[in-house]
Amino acid sequence: MKAKKMRFPKVYLYAAAAIVVGIGALCYYYLFTSLSKSEQVEYIYIDNDDTVDSVFAKIDPHANWAAMKTLHTLARHSSYAEHIHTGRYPLRPGDGALSVYQMLNRGEQEPLMVTIPEARTPERMAALLAKKLMMDSATIAKALIDNDFCRKYEKDTTTVFCLFIPNTYDFYWDVSIDGLMKRMKREYETFWTAERKQKAQAAGLTPDEVQTLASIIDEETANAGEKPKIAGMYLNRLRQNMPLQADPTVKFAMKRFDLRRILNEHLKTESPYNTYRHAGLPPGPIKVASLVGIDAVLNYVPSDYLYMCAKEDFSGTHNFAHTYSEHLANARRYQQALNQRGIK
Repeated sequence: MKAKKMRFPKVYLYAAAAIVVGIGALCYYYLFTSLSKSEQVEYIYIDNDDTVDSVFAKIDPHANWAAMKTLHTLARHSSYAEHIHTGRYPLRPGDGALSVYQMLNRGEQEPLMVTIPEARTPERMAALLAKKLMMDSATIAKALIDNDFCRKYEKDTTTVFCLFIPNTYDFYWDVSIDGLMKRMKREYETFWTAERKQKAQAAGLTPDEVQTLASIIDEETANAGEKPKIAGMYLNRLRQNMPLQADPTVKFAMKRFDLRRILNEHLKTESPYNTYRHAGLPPGPIKVASLVGIDAVLNYVPSDYLYMCAKEDFSGTHNFAHTYSEHLANARRYQQALNQRGIK
């Protein structure tokens, strides 16, 4: 005798299917619907001292309630709390709790673009970089004035600024000071192509000397068109072993970047950077040299000029002279203009 097949009413099948669909929809809602409430990418920054609670506190203002609950659950049932990765993480519209959790758990941070500033001092460089990176300014400044640290990158504290070619680079927010400097060393070596090195050699300079002279020219004028002419004049003085007598080097020696008028008493400042007291180039750049300044030195305008003086119209350009008597006449006009304006 054949056993009778059990028959379930279709209503039970529909109910079971509805439950499965409901569970699936609920899982989808909690795991895959957008965690971020924003219509644009928001970023969170996870520090060395962050805990799982502080990480979630940073995410919470940007997150939907349900997705945030799911994120808590995923973290609670994993080892994320013991392996928090520092970095800059994007919360993209459409990314669900599961996707965000996987990103955080794997440390898949997103780099950011950092423009190297044309800073004058290690302290200023450190302050500007610290605004973009996780490192504090004290860590960066301490490294830049440490000869042992700088020697790892084949520079010293006077030439370390040569490594900073002022372009825009992508960095991870939590890059270490060594990671930063290794990247700068690679970019420096890439920048100094065979062609640029040949031009530097033709001018009688090393790459670091090019950047040192460029830094002085940058401080002399913001007029890009005049920089190659100034470079030619300074090269003439170097070749004749004449002091450069560049006012910006006096300001740097005194750390008085606010000076608008260089007086005789300022010229007496004893420093290897004071090019009124010491012939030749200073030990290193007086700022991070601009690309325009470097190109001006490499593509200098040949001339027989030996002197220059700021124009009396305060246009930011200069009067050039072949002889000292011509220069004195230019200097008198400029000094008179300063007096008339009451500039001290």
